[in-house]
Amino acid sequence: MPQTITMSASAVKTESVVQITPIPTYVYASVFASLCIAVGLLWDISWHMSVGRDGLFSPPHLSMYLGAVIAGVFSGVKVLKTSFFSSKEEQRGSIPFWGIFRGSLGALFCIWGAFAMLTSAPFDDWWHNTYGLDVKILSPPHLVLGLGMMMIQFGAMVSVLSVQNNLRGEVSRKTQTHLKWLFALSAGFVLVMVYTIISEFFFVNRLHGATAYQVAAVIFPLLIIPVAYASPFRWGGTVMALAYTFLMAAMVWILPLFPAEPKLSPIYNHITHFQPYHFPLLLIFPAIGIDLAIRRWRTLNRWVLAAVLGLVFLAVFVPVQWYFADFLNTEVARGWFFGRSSWPYSSSPDWAYRYVFHPNYVSSGMDLVKGLGIAGLLGLVSARVALAWGSWMEQVKR
Repeated sequence: MPQTITMSASAVKTESVVQITPIPTYVYASVFASLCIAVGLLWDISWHMSVGRDGLFSPPHLSMYLGAVIAGVFSGVKVLKTSFFSSKEEQRGSIPFWGIFRGSLGALFCIWGAFAMLTSAPFDDWWHNTYGLDVKILSPPHLVLGLGMMMIQFGAMVSVLSVQNNLRGEVSRKTQTHLKWLFALSAGFVLVMVYTIISEFFFVNRLHGATAYQVAAVIFPLLIIPVAYASPFRWGGTVMALAYTFLMAAMVWILPLFPAEPKLSPIYNHITHFQPYHFPLLLIFPAIGIDLAIRRWRTLNRWVLAAVLGLVFLAVFVPVQWYFADFLNTEVARGWFFGRSSWPYSSSPDWAYRYVFHPNYVSSGMDLVKGLGIAGLLGLVSARVALAWGSWMEQVKR
């Protein structure tokens, strides 16, 4: 009987901790803001491909600005509360800035990102009024906008990390599940953002060239490995890649359901519905490999582990994506599910390399071997930096 009372008291204590230290509202708001930004970004590219005319308050822009406002307001309230209406103990657990304010690192990133995004809005509007449709994703106003978006998305991920690291082992299974998904989703939205910025390297007609896989070896391990390493939950990298895959694919599936027509000449491809952007890369498979490798060899020397993880990424990603690119050039992939029939209204539908690998981006023989060898070296360095970043992420508590 005394044992039963002791267990009950322990349960009450644990429940008390859970109630006293819930996941802060601004963390949920930051992750939702990150989602709004990712959706708005992919929608905006589709808007350019389908409509062309791009006002300051177009629906995709409103989605992105909504994300900026939500992240800025909720994080700003959190900073003000911490600075002026919190205990000394809570203030000591925060980061001071400007000699007046105090807040978490994630909240500060969200605030700075919101300022950058909202500042870039009139600049972007002027750019479109002056130069019309963008011919490149990375126009000057988009660089400022992209920097702000990445700061908010990184801030959302760091906010979840901070709560996760502070509450580790002291919360209920339900709260742990919430943290797991918040972390994976926020990381997945960062992956969507970074992929979109570098997506010109991954057009389907370039996926038989070594350059695409060299870029992949640098960028994707740098994003997936830290999440897999820092997550206290199994399959952190896999769930991150799953979030990226589902969001990218969902935009491919949903956008063509809505009508759209071009409003800016020249029109070479007559369309009646929204043209979605890329079907996602198959990052889910190397992410599974990275999760398994970290679980198996986590205690190895960091350079040895980096070599293993870089090799795992390339050994899985290259053949999977290489043969999937072959499939995407077939007629089967031109249906609704894979969205390969999507094409900008301003491009000729009869372009010779629409469904064929471009000869300027095809590698074979020794060129391919050398190119993949370079990718392996780049992947080693990227994985080593990623492990250092993951180690830092494990320790974020403010």
